[in-house]
Amino acid sequence: MNTPKVPLEKQIKIGLNGNEAVAYAVKQSLVDVVAAYPITPQTIIVEKYSEFVANGEVHTEFIPVESEHSALSAVVGAAAAGARAFTATASQGLALMWEILYIAATLRLPIVLAVVNRALSAPINIHCDHSDAMGMRDAGWVQIFVENSQEAYDTTIQAFKIAEDPRVLLPVAVNLDGFVLSHTLEDIYMLPDEAVREFLGGPRKVAKTYVDYLGKEVELKLDPENPLTFGPLDLYDYYFEHKMHQVEAMDRVKEVVRKVNEEWYELSGRRYGDGVLDVYGVEDADIIVTVLGSTTGTVRYVARKLRNKGHKVGVVRIRLFRPFPFEELRDVLKGAKVVGVMDRAISFGSYGPSYLEISTALYGLKEQPLLVNYIYGLGGRDVPPELIEKIFLELIDIAKKGEVVEKPRFLGIRE
Repeated sequence: MNTPKVPLEKQIKIGLNGNEAVAYAVKQSLVDVVAAYPITPQTIIVEKYSEFVANGEVHTEFIPVESEHSALSAVVGAAAAGARAFTATASQGLALMWEILYIAATLRLPIVLAVVNRALSAPINIHCDHSDAMGMRDAGWVQIFVENSQEAYDTTIQAFKIAEDPRVLLPVAVNLDGFVLSHTLEDIYMLPDEAVREFLGGPRKVAKTYVDYLGKEVELKLDPENPLTFGPLDLYDYYFEHKMHQVEAMDRVKEVVRKVNEEWYELSGRRYGDGVLDVYGVEDADIIVTVLGSTTGTVRYVARKLRNKGHKVGVVRIRLFRPFPFEELRDVLKGAKVVGVMDRAISFGSYGPSYLEISTALYGLKEQPLLVNYIYGLGGRDVPPELIEKIFLELIDIAKKGEVVEKPRFLGIRE
């Protein structure tokens, strides 16, 4: 039994929605620069943070900008100059950041971005699905999906430590479901400011690099005294090698995420699986459902109900989506008869993004589980327990028949 350094009774219990929880986490993280542009359902994050700035509660350079493209551009410049930097967005705003997402990752800038997941237009929709996040999955960012607002608070703080770790130096996107979490009140346990700052090691410490022609180590930042070049013209003679630097950094992310998850557990008493996957009932499960985000709570509730009736079912929440946990999922899923993969996004002309990744993870196994893809919840469509139970019962039936006839399946569509 863990005895946290800050026991629950010494933590601050406060009612917050998910957006406010993120804003408070950023407030405690000694952030130097926040660039802000409003978009539903993210606006509350930067709006709340602007109140902290106006009230003198933080010493942050708050930059209102004219677009999301400019918001990410501003924090790219700030992070390159050595600042701890943050911004937030959703949906079309994230799409407008598209060009700069790749630049931030390639420049190895430890930016933290809160993505309040919302469907992409058209038609215009302000509610939750994961299509915005899936659009950035190949941009070189670390992507973490949270289940509830407590985890949104905890993970935002963790994200700064993950991003700034010298083994990583990559931007991190913290994904929370729009409206389901962003606008829903929840009791949040917050750590004292001092505990968070000690956890992060104080203000950002800029990594150092060895520069041969100077013959000394210098900080990896824009500095007139020690000039470095960020993002120069890079043709076929070196571009490929620089991409490999990103590949190698991504390879180190899971180790750091696990370590930070355990350090947070020692501090607060809260952990999220092993930081990469969060599993329930998988040890003896014949039927397993994989899921991202807030829907996990409903899936776990239904699984618990079915296990009480004697069904061997389990749940795997994929917390870390990039880098994708191929080996970890293979180990967890290989003993199942059937795996249902829930995707709150669609790749038109193909299957759901998680399904494609899990198919790759399981490819080559001598005895591979049957896979069924469920596309659900697009545009905020509700997913009540009855629909989740339908998934499990279908998967149980598929296990008996030994074949999958229809895939992907679209859950909750009106006939």
